[in-house]
Amino acid sequence: MTKKITLYPLVLLIIAAIDNIRNLPAAAMFGSSLIFFFILSALIFLIPTALMAAELSAAFPEKGGIYEWVNKAFGKKWAMASIWLQWINTMVWYPTMLSFIAGTLAYLINPELAQNKLYLVSCILIVFWSLTLANLRGLHVSALINNIFSTMGTIFPLIFLIILGGVWVFSGKPLQITLDAADLIPNFSNSTSWVSLIAIMASFLGMELAGVHVNDIKNPQKNFPKAVLLATSFIFLSMMFGSLAIAFVLPEGEINLISGVMQVFSNFFHSFGLSPLIPVLTLLIAIGSIGTMINWLISPAKGLLHAAEFGFLPPFFTKKNKAGVASNILLAQGALVTLFCLIFLLEPSVNGFYWFLTALSTELYMIMYILMFLAGICLHYKYADRPKSFKIPGKNLGMWITALLGMIGCLLTIIVSFFPPDNINVGSPGRYLYMICIGNIVTISPLFLFYLYKKKRSS
Repeated sequence: MTKKITLYPLVLLIIAAIDNIRNLPAAAMFGSSLIFFFILSALIFLIPTALMAAELSAAFPEKGGIYEWVNKAFGKKWAMASIWLQWINTMVWYPTMLSFIAGTLAYLINPELAQNKLYLVSCILIVFWSLTLANLRGLHVSALINNIFSTMGTIFPLIFLIILGGVWVFSGKPLQITLDAADLIPNFSNSTSWVSLIAIMASFLGMELAGVHVNDIKNPQKNFPKAVLLATSFIFLSMMFGSLAIAFVLPEGEINLISGVMQVFSNFFHSFGLSPLIPVLTLLIAIGSIGTMINWLISPAKGLLHAAEFGFLPPFFTKKNKAGVASNILLAQGALVTLFCLIFLLEPSVNGFYWFLTALSTELYMIMYILMFLAGICLHYKYADRPKSFKIPGKNLGMWITALLGMIGCLLTIIVSFFPPDNINVGSPGRYLYMICIGNIVTISPLFLFYLYKKKRSS
């Protein structure tokens, strides 16, 4: 009999899947109003996503995942759309994660390299292709090691950052933002305030992954909601206070989206006489981020392989090497990530590059989540009698409230992603809008080629 996951290992599993220190600088740029948006994002996205994914995973334990859920609800075409959005979003996300790793490693050599495009692109491509080649050889890092890496490189630095931020505040050092009541509520007429929602929502992406484990949980009806509550509380508080720690110390105009975490740690360590710890923490954060990358490199490739096996892609993409890895898909995604990295050269600033890819990636992910919420409503009625080890509380009303809140959060994020932030150099508003629209067309349009290919193949 397989050993069931108990409450606290499950909490750590959820935290390790979502908590990511790289998102803190983007949230910190929006000052005091980030508190409001963190609360809003938890209510309209983080909690609804976790509950919906849990019920869907519990209802269809035999073969879960977004492809199967949407397929059972709306058929193979929409299922292909969902898995493509999940995969292509990850392709756009990789350069942001890799640029964070490159920016962090720069502190071992020269912090100014974090603003050097040639260094960043070179480091990104070296790390990415090294991990891709490792996966091609069948190098599988166990879930335990990945969790340890993520814990070392995310949870520990996050807690340390928050502690140092608290010491900074209570020792009376100068603060770059205030927490007056008037500052906590954003100016809703200011588009930049709403744009901060993208940075916060990006911090919560991935909660649906926790639902996959619902059938391996001991007493899921009781423990899963508890785990979600505890993990969500930790994620919410750690991300919010971590972002505030950066906002307290660094002036808004000096925050670098790629190296902001190391910027603030360097300030803390120099102020408190802890400079020798800088290289130690640098390596810790980089190792944790690379551990996360190893885990994510192979997962989307497997999802796309699943769609390829249903005939949406040429047989070329179903090929596996001797190690059982979808080698051609891995090589194709490597080429695509390399292409996305070249966008770096077209952006007016490092922050502009990072923000553009964050906004585009988040937007694509949100479209996938809308399909998930719609599938959840459909399957809730279509398979009403199917046994579930976990159900969203509140029966039909609970399902509708959860799905509607989630879809409102997704739609709101998609809308604001078309507006450029005033405090990041992304070029003119027209240029930014043009690039976001082109980005969506380029990333989504291949779907129609897949549909056409499958239709011709079937006829």
